[in-house]
Amino acid sequence: MRTDIFHPEFKAQPWWWEAWTPNNALSQDPPARTDVVIVGAGYGGLSTALELRRNGVGAVVLERGDFGIGASTRNGGMISGGTNLGKGLGGKSPIAEEFERLKAELMGAGADSLSVLEDIIAREKIECGLHRNGRFVGAWTPRHYDDLATKVETYNKYANAGAEMIPRERQREMIASDYYFGGMHATRAGHLHPALYYKGLLEAAHRAGAILCAKVEAERLEKVTNGWRVLTPKGPIECREVVVATNGYTGDLTPRLKRRVVPVASHIIATEELPEPASKLIPEMRAIGDTKRVLTYYRPSPDGTRLIFGGRARFTAAPPEVSAPALYQYMIDRFPQLDGIRITHVWTGNVAFALDYMPHMGTDEGVHYLLACNGNGVAMMTYLGTETARKIAGGRNVPVNPLDGRDFPEHALYNGDPSWFLPIVGAWYRTRDWLDRRMAA
Repeated sequence: MRTDIFHPEFKAQPWWWEAWTPNNALSQDPPARTDVVIVGAGYGGLSTALELRRNGVGAVVLERGDFGIGASTRNGGMISGGTNLGKGLGGKSPIAEEFERLKAELMGAGADSLSVLEDIIAREKIECGLHRNGRFVGAWTPRHYDDLATKVETYNKYANAGAEMIPRERQREMIASDYYFGGMHATRAGHLHPALYYKGLLEAAHRAGAILCAKVEAERLEKVTNGWRVLTPKGPIECREVVVATNGYTGDLTPRLKRRVVPVASHIIATEELPEPASKLIPEMRAIGDTKRVLTYYRPSPDGTRLIFGGRARFTAAPPEVSAPALYQYMIDRFPQLDGIRITHVWTGNVAFALDYMPHMGTDEGVHYLLACNGNGVAMMTYLGTETARKIAGGRNVPVNPLDGRDFPEHALYNGDPSWFLPIVGAWYRTRDWLDRRMAA
């Protein structure tokens, strides 16, 4: 294992925290009563609170840790609209057939998620390094390239993706690497600084009058005559509605929902400042992903001086000495010219997958939920929160969202703890990737 990759000032925390660190500066004590209690102060919870307050509805947000301690400041900051919906579906399963039948509505909702995100950023004047410069998805094998090519028309028709196929001989227009077998470029995509976006969303919700409570855990939900009683260490809160927006950190407060989401660790590294601008590696400062089962995703830092490189180094949490060398090797596989560049930061956070690879909003036994962004939560969790708030505020006058109320599958063998099977899944995926690549050579 390489030990020369770590910078002398290496930190095991997100590089994003150099600009904004999780804190509880805007925290208040929870009131005895409100209209809506929201559990979880990530993108989903804060966007719910913001939209509720814009509609004159009282909102209290409970966060068991500091504001921003979860995945909302730990992700890669990559954004797109609709092209990732149903990404893991295949075959002739009932779920795949449903997606095919409803793809216009579902992918339209995915496209709307990016519009909602951009509208909030503009309206609230959030400075978060937003780059709308597209995403290139590299094909791991020629077969993957052909599969992407079959989807371009659908992406453009239903998600307005502005997508085109880039054959291997043109690949260096997208990326200074010959690693992939060509790929797809979607212009309606980009990236932002996730912690600064979170900061802006937090401050916007506070300005709008939401009561934000850090280090206040929702311990139990009790049904009462006119709604709910939420028990916390600082006393109970009576409310009409409860919204659960815990995503990859969904726990025993809602055991039925816990059994429907699979938390998967995603690991990221940040390089030291590069000797040349990152645009030399990735022209136009695009976001990059690929079609591997054990995927990687990467992009320049907003100022263009570093590379932020993420992926499934492990499917579960792992210490830096395990995750960082794995990601470093993935990085120099794609960019051999970066061999010798050191890592200044490494971190991890949980994404949440549903068993049908789709995002979900709805109600379960009277509790509203927005969960399972499947690794694409910056825009989608913002969108689901906004849509949930509009539904609560507007009742029957709000148009039906195609993601609302869909069947949220569970599995008889899954109790909410994936630790026993994720290493097996990871090993199987790595083997399949290796075999696919070897056959393509």
